[in-house]
Amino acid sequence: MAVILVAFMLVCSGLWDKTLLADGQPCVDESRFKELLQFVGRQEPPYRLQCPLEPVQSQNSPQIQMTWLKNCEQLRNQEGKTYLEFAGFNLEDQGNYTCAQQGNSTASYTVRLTVKESQCSKAPEFKPSGSRTKLWRNVGSTVKLNCTALLFWDQSEDQCDTTLQWSKDSQPLTNHTHYSLNTSSWSPGADQLMVNSLLVITVRDLEDFGVYSCSVRNISTDFSLQNSDSPNHTVPVIAAAILLLFLGVAAVVYARCHLSIKLWYRNKYGDYELNDGKLYDAYISYVNNDYDRKFVNFILKPHLENKNGYKVHLNANDILPGTEPSAELLMNMSRSRRLIVLLSHAYLEQDWCSGNFRQGLLHLLELCQQPILIMLEGQSKRMRPEIKQQLSEHQHCLTILTWRHNSVTPSSAFWKELALAMPRRVVFHNESAGDPQTVLQDDKDPMLTLDPDYLDCRSDADPAGDLGLRLPVYKALACTAPVLPAAPITAAEPKPSDIDVSDLGSRNYGARSDFYCLVTEDI
Repeated sequence: MAVILVAFMLVCSGLWDKTLLADGQPCVDESRFKELLQFVGRQEPPYRLQCPLEPVQSQNSPQIQMTWLKNCEQLRNQEGKTYLEFAGFNLEDQGNYTCAQQGNSTASYTVRLTVKESQCSKAPEFKPSGSRTKLWRNVGSTVKLNCTALLFWDQSEDQCDTTLQWSKDSQPLTNHTHYSLNTSSWSPGADQLMVNSLLVITVRDLEDFGVYSCSVRNISTDFSLQNSDSPNHTVPVIAAAILLLFLGVAAVVYARCHLSIKLWYRNKYGDYELNDGKLYDAYISYVNNDYDRKFVNFILKPHLENKNGYKVHLNANDILPGTEPSAELLMNMSRSRRLIVLLSHAYLEQDWCSGNFRQGLLHLLELCQQPILIMLEGQSKRMRPEIKQQLSEHQHCLTILTWRHNSVTPSSAFWKELALAMPRRVVFHNESAGDPQTVLQDDKDPMLTLDPDYLDCRSDADPAGDLGLRLPVYKALACTAPVLPAAPITAAEPKPSDIDVSDLGSRNYGARSDFYCLVTEDI
């Protein structure tokens, strides 16, 4: 009873569709009507919808032409044709196509064209889905390639590709002695078909290695069969890429932080300038005008002393006057490890610079092997060409730094380059040891020693012999003048001294801590 009811409903639905079609479109003749099903896609060759009506022709009248209508609306540019041509179908082509004889409204024929998407045109889904599968085998082994695809299909369609095709390196498989093929299929649901193909390959020689493709409906999945005995270049390539990336990052870091890296290496592994007898780390020469004096006293000198802990000596006199350098100037330079020259515009306007800069520069290089020249960015642009040429020719003997507007920060490149040109500092936590860069180990020259223990003014603890009670140099105490007994007061007129002490006030005894001991000894 249920089967009869379903059949009756289907028949009624078909009749109902035709009735609706006829009622909704009056140009449709129910007696001359048929259904046509087509699928979306390009047609090769183009599909022709023929009109079954024969043209009427009489002896006295010409042949009667045909007129085409779609859903009772006349199609332009189709008059007189006995067929409609479709290069491809899409969903918009669906409708009622009526051909009628011109001048005879009762002679017509209607084709109801139904267009739907073909299940066979849908792309398959390979299981498992993913990129190319790589397999490593050696000669003599057997490998199984399993290809499974989910296909969408419709049994009513005449042409529906459901066959899996195998190929190697884009060429069909022809050597049946090297492989065997097993196929199977099942339907997991409505309008679905699962197809499986198992390819068993016996690897006999190197030609069996390659890329195997399993394709259906112009879609494929690949299996890459590679020789495991051949050298694998993947690891070296990855290692080379990582190395290149590391070198690139290192180059960028070095370009940005090379001064900091050099400072760290110098402070960690650099050489100390010990046992040289120098009192100062740097001697600064500049012109004693307002601008240069402020730059030296408020920027350069405080940074070197407070930030880096250097001992700096200043002298406002010209470093190379027109005549020979004075003895005081030579002595100050000889007691300093570095010579810093503020090469400002005012400095270059001096007589020795304006007259013969080349001779003065050569004389400067004789006094100091690696002088440090500081130029101001704004003033260096006004420097004369001959001076720039001389500095360029001797740049291998000079350390030339430029003070810019952004050099005021302590972390700027200017201060790092200046620190690289300065000597490496030695930090001793024991304050009684004095300056570690002026304490000698073997040289006993009293003029090069700050705290010589053999020149102290204390009385010998054992006049009969040396008991070895004297402290070593790094534990030596500061020398103090001895306490002499009070002499009787006499009214006698003092005798003139044999020692001329009139110039003691102008002498520099900064390097002699034993000076007071010498002048207080009994004569």
